[in-house]
Amino acid sequence: MSDPVFLRACRGEDVDHVPVWFMRQAGRSLPEYRALRGTGSILDAIADPEIACEVTLQPVRRYGVDAAILFSDIVVPFHAIDFGVDIVPGRGPVIAEPVRGRADLDRLRDLQPSDIRHVTDTVDRVVAALAESNTPLIGFAGAPFTVASYLVEGAPTRTFATIKTMMYAEPDLLHALLDRLVGITVSFLRAQIEHGARALQLFDSWAGSLTRDEYERFALEPTRRVLEGVADLNVPTILFGVGTGEILDLMARAGSSVMGIDWHVDLDEGRRRVGDRPVQGNLDPVRCLATPDLGVAAARDVLTRAGRAPGHIFNLGHGVLPETDPDVLAAVVRVVHDEGKAGVR
Repeated sequence: MSDPVFLRACRGEDVDHVPVWFMRQAGRSLPEYRALRGTGSILDAIADPEIACEVTLQPVRRYGVDAAILFSDIVVPFHAIDFGVDIVPGRGPVIAEPVRGRADLDRLRDLQPSDIRHVTDTVDRVVAALAESNTPLIGFAGAPFTVASYLVEGAPTRTFATIKTMMYAEPDLLHALLDRLVGITVSFLRAQIEHGARALQLFDSWAGSLTRDEYERFALEPTRRVLEGVADLNVPTILFGVGTGEILDLMARAGSSVMGIDWHVDLDEGRRRVGDRPVQGNLDPVRCLATPDLGVAAARDVLTRAGRAPGHIFNLGHGVLPETDPDVLAAVVRVVHDEGKAGVR
């Protein structure tokens, strides 16, 4: 059986159509997801392999996307080692005792296979379910800086005041924290691949809050070490952040196979900034909130920017918004598959 089009595009090979998947496609806007999950905690749903598998598969069935992404969250490994993480509806990850000193680093113990058996059981189930269609599963984790932001701030933030104060007042402490996160992240990613995931995405969601100097000093090397830690597994890796247009060239130095481009940078310019390597993106998620016709027009804009060069995976420039009409995403998939053929060599 030949490699799926998604994996071939990640390697920059010629393909017969542009592959497409959506960040946060597993849930959020799907009525079947809301019916399955009910009102319980998302961490409870992730901890149940039967539910997590079904949620992962739902968008593949509904949309016919070219890849599945595991239903999980970037804080899952830290919840698994009892660091005191919860995900509060409408707010996001909340840390009971944020990192304030070196003693807190001792709470970040090594991740063991038994800690994440629920995750690997989910991966096993999804891979088995996708085998007949040869649809690849994408595993993922949070990049060290983004995870550190949550662990230091204690909750989502707009200012990043606490972690940026740590950068300048206690840089050795931040470096030590990032070093600890590298090992946990590598273990989490390797486990997903060892159980059958065929690609990895590293979410550095908050890297866009950094200056170029800050990214080079604090985020680049830990990210590079994570990607280096899975390099021997020979699977495509995607690095993605939001608001990262001015540091895309630096992020490209971390060594991922594919660079994710958000909607703030046109795709042709983003491709130039990352050295013409394969790219993923980059439709503004807001443009999927109107009618299918308007979503299709927006998708065509992205395809035009992508041009005829190989190595484009169509995606949103961030995750699916909860209020998105699934019919709009279905229409976007159809136009990418049908008209994206004109954009491949």
